[in-house]
Amino acid sequence: MYIKKILLATAILGLIAAAFFANFVYKAMLKPNTAFNNESAYVFIPTNATYQEVRSQLEPLLLDIDSFDDLAERKEYSSNIKAGRYEIKKGMTNNDIINSIRSRNLPIKLAFNNQESLEKLAGRVSMQIEADSISLIEVMKDATFLKENGFTEATALGMYIPNSYEFYWNTSAQTFREKMLTEYKRFWNSARLEKAKAIGMAPDEVMTLASIVHEESKQAQEQPRIAGVYLNRLRIGMPLQADPTLKFAAYQLPKYKDTVIKRVLNIHKDIDSPYNTYKHRGLPPGLIAMPDISAIDAVLNSETHKYLYFAADAKRLGFHKFAKTLSQHNMNARAYQRYLSSQGINK
Repeated sequence: MYIKKILLATAILGLIAAAFFANFVYKAMLKPNTAFNNESAYVFIPTNATYQEVRSQLEPLLLDIDSFDDLAERKEYSSNIKAGRYEIKKGMTNNDIINSIRSRNLPIKLAFNNQESLEKLAGRVSMQIEADSISLIEVMKDATFLKENGFTEATALGMYIPNSYEFYWNTSAQTFREKMLTEYKRFWNSARLEKAKAIGMAPDEVMTLASIVHEESKQAQEQPRIAGVYLNRLRIGMPLQADPTLKFAAYQLPKYKDTVIKRVLNIHKDIDSPYNTYKHRGLPPGLIAMPDISAIDAVLNSETHKYLYFAADAKRLGFHKFAKTLSQHNMNARAYQRYLSSQGINK
């Protein structure tokens, strides 16, 4: 009789333990534990993050953070934290969540265009990946890297082809730079290299001219004609006389800091700078901004014509009037200057 009681008590205790274990399994592993209403939420786990850092991101997203802690400890997640961007779907269990943030790092689409400098590019990129702008600008301007790959600080911006790319959020500054170099080499395929050779330019020279073309016009259909004008000038040894290069030169001076030059004046033509293409023949030392791919290909596929001049068209803003002679160009230029004056644009 006594033995039967012991066996019964043991059975009851076993059932209670099993019930507790089943409850734990249900709460920790099988019960949905998300507290948000959207279909998905994302967590961004930094490199070398601690479990507490991960937990602080998860806590607002979960109904029961304690049950998550219990399972995370049992699955030894705290010693196996992986940096990255992870998705948590509505209705996930703790087990689902741990499996997701342990092994399903999701890539992002990183995009940039029309950045005016390496500093602004670094700022734009740092808003999309883990690497900060300081580390990005350091690797972008690294003298050894630039020399080994045929760039200078003036031409380095040309290595970053504006587009959208797939990266992991936890990408380091150096990894970003190396992938962009790979993309640059892929962009400069044999067909583009042959076209550059045909016009007597290296890729960095094409990029420099494209930056001027792009600053002159954002109209893709007009860019090949503008490129043709500048190539005509280069062929005959005529100065480029590109107003965007004057603006670039001016913006390097304290006098013009935080200003916007809407009208190029004769005073700008006197600026002492290698980027002053009124004073110096040939291409400037490097890019004045990041050109779109359309402008790069416009230089490589420029329109063949005899135009040597162009001026903004007051009747079709954003477009230009082209001329073969200086007298015709002066007429076009005066018409646009009158338009600027009528709008009160004097500087």
